[in-house]
Amino acid sequence: MRFLSLVSSAPRTTQLAYGTYSSSKLTTSSGSLRLKANTRTFCSYSRASEELRGLAHCGPYPSRTHTCGALTAADAGSRVVLTGWLQPGRQASKNVVFFPIRDSTGTTQLLAIRARDGAKDVVSGLSDVPPESTVVIEGEVTLRPAKSQRPDPTGQIEVLIDNFTVLNAADRNMPFMPSDTENLANEDLRARYRYLDLRRPALSDNLRKRSKVAQLVRSVLHDEDFLEVETPLLLKSSPEGAREFIVPTRISSDSEPSFYALSQSPQQPKQLLICSGGVDKYFQVAKCFRDEDGRKDRQPEFTQIDMEMAFVSWGTKEPVTTDKWRIGGHEVRDVVERIVKRIWRDVERITLPERFPVLTYQEAMSRYGSDKPDTRFGLEILDITHLLPSTLCEAVEGDGDIVECLIVRRSEDTPFICAAEELIQSDASHKLTGITITQDNHSNWLFNIPAVGQWFSPTDVIQDPKLNQNLRLDIGDSIWITRRKRAPEGGSTILGQVRLQVADKAHSRGEYTPTTTPHFLWVTEFPLFTHADEDKDFLAHGRWSSSHHPFTAPMWQDIEAMYSGRIASVRGQHYDLVLNGVEIGGGSVRVHDPVMQEYIFSNVLQLDDKEKASFDHLLHALKCGAPPHGGIALGFDRLMSILCKTPSIRDVIAFPKTSAGTDPLFKSPAPVNKEVLYQYGIQAR
Repeated sequence: MRFLSLVSSAPRTTQLAYGTYSSSKLTTSSGSLRLKANTRTFCSYSRASEELRGLAHCGPYPSRTHTCGALTAADAGSRVVLTGWLQPGRQASKNVVFFPIRDSTGTTQLLAIRARDGAKDVVSGLSDVPPESTVVIEGEVTLRPAKSQRPDPTGQIEVLIDNFTVLNAADRNMPFMPSDTENLANEDLRARYRYLDLRRPALSDNLRKRSKVAQLVRSVLHDEDFLEVETPLLLKSSPEGAREFIVPTRISSDSEPSFYALSQSPQQPKQLLICSGGVDKYFQVAKCFRDEDGRKDRQPEFTQIDMEMAFVSWGTKEPVTTDKWRIGGHEVRDVVERIVKRIWRDVERITLPERFPVLTYQEAMSRYGSDKPDTRFGLEILDITHLLPSTLCEAVEGDGDIVECLIVRRSEDTPFICAAEELIQSDASHKLTGITITQDNHSNWLFNIPAVGQWFSPTDVIQDPKLNQNLRLDIGDSIWITRRKRAPEGGSTILGQVRLQVADKAHSRGEYTPTTTPHFLWVTEFPLFTHADEDKDFLAHGRWSSSHHPFTAPMWQDIEAMYSGRIASVRGQHYDLVLNGVEIGGGSVRVHDPVMQEYIFSNVLQLDDKEKASFDHLLHALKCGAPPHGGIALGFDRLMSILCKTPSIRDVIAFPKTSAGTDPLFKSPAPVNKEVLYQYGIQAR
């Protein structure tokens, strides 16, 4: 049955949320139903309760005085009204039951005492209310016994109930119970019923923290004289490097279908704002769209904190000594570091360093094998080309290659040694070119690695006796060795991937726990152009593509190399902000010279006339006296997933998509009937 509302103390007549229940008759807004005479409680399924199941209280009810997370010991003795969702009760004794009530702010314990002498029975009434029903609770705040007090926010008090109203009774056959965190439903089911999943404090707390961080960001940027400007979501498709969502429209041209493209980012609009001279500093909490495969840190629609500034620097001619930031855009760096330090101070109660360290792309790839290195642990990669026998060293360097290794030392890297040995012994070990040093292979381990024998001729395979001494190798150490081009490409090397696998395996074994101290890092001086981005190659078709985007400026030292055709050696004024091995933001100084921008479009990226036409308005804006400018976009979802200590951005988004890009709740994407397609000039296959 569904016991909806008990608000009267008469022994034979009870006021229900949907009508008046007496000993012989229940009157509702839709008529009367005859019940058995002398029925004193509505506590069993009957034809009446079956017909009335699901009706909600649709009349006046007391206004709440406090939220469920607000009461403290100072409120003892006060009469309060709480609203929220009733949780399963806990029998303390024959006459006492505890019922938690929860809302988005927290949980309060309710105390229900069984009545005597014919008075209304709150215990029986609340026991009949299905868990997760929405209720109004009236009662008095009392202190818990000292031995029952808890350290949580409302752990010192409880509310003695004297009245309650059920505003909306929950279905007794819920898909899952949000309050049952020990038997959490699988992710697919929770995604289908996201509105239930959001009742879990873990998710509602994430949304609350997300709102607070967004407010902090706005506060800092307003204090820095940034202007918040909204830019269009519906733009024209352009070859900026990522797959776009196409939006059909009934507006047609020359009898052909026309389409908008959902904005990949506000890149062009924000640059045009700065070019206009009417906005000196812009920001926006921007919604962006990319038709890419989903991952735990990516989905088709995402949010970024987007900003752009006029008159940013173009680097310095003075040698850099203490700080490795040799590119321009230090003004952007300053603002971002102030934002991040404010967030960690106010939200995490952590004081971050005055300056975040800087690595060049070349150094990050050489030391950590990644353009977004996780510096919470060591295990740095070593270039050992110069330690090889002279004939091998000359052969490697003659091909423009290097040989590098990753060593896990038994004497120094204790948390990782078992993970390293397990990884080498795994089925994939032949791909990782690794070996554990033993007494038997100590003198010839280099050529016990199959890949090494493929790099050199048999006559060269002689291990220098000094190699072990130079590398400080001991019995029990694990080592991986690879050969690659001296100039790194892409986002990671083989040893960079091995390094992360060792750490992940050590973590899963419980032998390594990452530090809770956040490790922020700037990575700069990326190659301006690349052939090594698979995500962009579908547009480039073998041509050069921009590592960041086509509006990124080269370092001033490399301008001559770009114009002379030495494209691979050109470094960009591109900067990424990395946190614990995750890229949380990226930006650059932009090209403000229209001649240079035209050269990049035509001579480097080799865009055809139709592709270049997408940027005509930007080129013209540059010709109208555009100032030097630059900016950055911080991935708000990724940032929040780290702050909320969850591996998936879906846990910090109210209504996320799945890893496949679908939405089980709203059933999207979905087919559209042919009649609708016809209106847009689209023919179904």
